[in-house]
Amino acid sequence: MSEKVLLWNGEIPGYIEGADVPAIDYYEPKVFQSDAAVVIFAGGGYRHRASHEGAGYAKFLSENGISAFVVDYRVKPTTHPYPLLDARRAVRYVRANADKYRIDPKKIAVMGSSAGGHLAALVSTYKGVIDGEGADGLDEVDPMPNMQLLCYPVLDILGHSGSFFNLLGEKTQALHRLVTPYLIAEKDAPPMFLWHTAADTSVDINSSFRYATRLHELGIPVELHIYRNGPHGLGLADGEKHDFPYVRGWERLLLRFLKANGYYEKEVLQ
Repeated sequence: MSEKVLLWNGEIPGYIEGADVPAIDYYEPKVFQSDAAVVIFAGGGYRHRASHEGAGYAKFLSENGISAFVVDYRVKPTTHPYPLLDARRAVRYVRANADKYRIDPKKIAVMGSSAGGHLAALVSTYKGVIDGEGADGLDEVDPMPNMQLLCYPVLDILGHSGSFFNLLGEKTQALHRLVTPYLIAEKDAPPMFLWHTAADTSVDINSSFRYATRLHELGIPVELHIYRNGPHGLGLADGEKHDFPYVRGWERLLLRFLKANGYYEKEVLQ
């Protein structure tokens, strides 16, 4: 059971008539096994949001005792910077309401797949001022997450040009370097967990290598898992959207990563 909260109660900065209303869905753990929270951005090329990478992940996390929040961030025809504004707003909301959700405000991870992985990495690295921020007191809360969890992410225009064109529109060529995470990352970017498949024909795996290499050069802890086989968009690879046993089980590696970093209490089976 999820609980939906609007990210703005009044005027929404940059809102286009007919676009999705930015909101966040909370999935409460059945039994709390963590004082951390995971804020989730589903993939979809900045054209839509794939439910198996949103609600699918949130159900898995909440069933394993971790508070999860799925963000209804805006997609095409809305363009940059407003999807990022929504993502920042979501992190701010979760951090500001840490007591309500029984979480540690210093243990907020962002998680994203494909284009949602780009958004998770972008909110972890982008520090510029965005039009529309400062509308209320919530915008005074720190929007920087404490950890980034990326699943076959789009990380530069070479990784998947379509996602960048949907995000940036006619300004793609002028702006794409400003929203490329490995070009803007600094030494205070959060630690990263990333998995990808070498056989992904939709999003070039080399963009994941470029980002992981840059974070490593900056001294930021990185855990990288590459599977030899598997198509793009697998999600949990458990049959909800795709059934791919070779990759299924990556989520246990994620839980082990979270536990090793103090974000998860329960023992994780091999």
